[in-house]
Amino acid sequence: MLPYPLLSASLLLMWMALNGFTPGHFILGCIVSVFASWGMAALRPVKPRLPKWYLLPKLVGIVLYDIVRSNIAVASILITGGKRKHKSGFITVPLDLENPTALAVLAVIVTSTPGTAWLEYNSLNRTVLIHVLDLVDEAAWQVLIKTRYEALLMEIFG
Repeated sequence: MLPYPLLSASLLLMWMALNGFTPGHFILGCIVSVFASWGMAALRPVKPRLPKWYLLPKLVGIVLYDIVRSNIAVASILITGGKRKHKSGFITVPLDLENPTALAVLAVIVTSTPGTAWLEYNSLNRTVLIHVLDLVDEAAWQVLIKTRYEALLMEIFG
């Protein structure tokens, strides 16, 4: 059985349109489209389990508040220019989070907040490398990410 029949049909039509309508190309196009459909099924992520889905609005509210606050902070850095010294830098944050979907959500949260960027996740050490535009206290950033985002994501994703 084909997991994505519409994808297989579309690939077959594209194959035939690009290579011509011959019996040989039809058979080869069928084979390619079936294997491509199976390949896409193998890449399908596991459906996330959200035992405490009712906490999602709280997370969204926190993230939106932080995005607005960070926009104001970054704008003030840009407007004041060199008047106030700010130090940008890299921090490494150890994570207890293991759920791949929760890690992806955390990456989106960190990257969507102006002034921060998720750069690398080390799955062996379970650490994340983050760039911060205005790095005042590395320990404060680690605590912020662990208590404000990671703890809530661990609760949401169980």
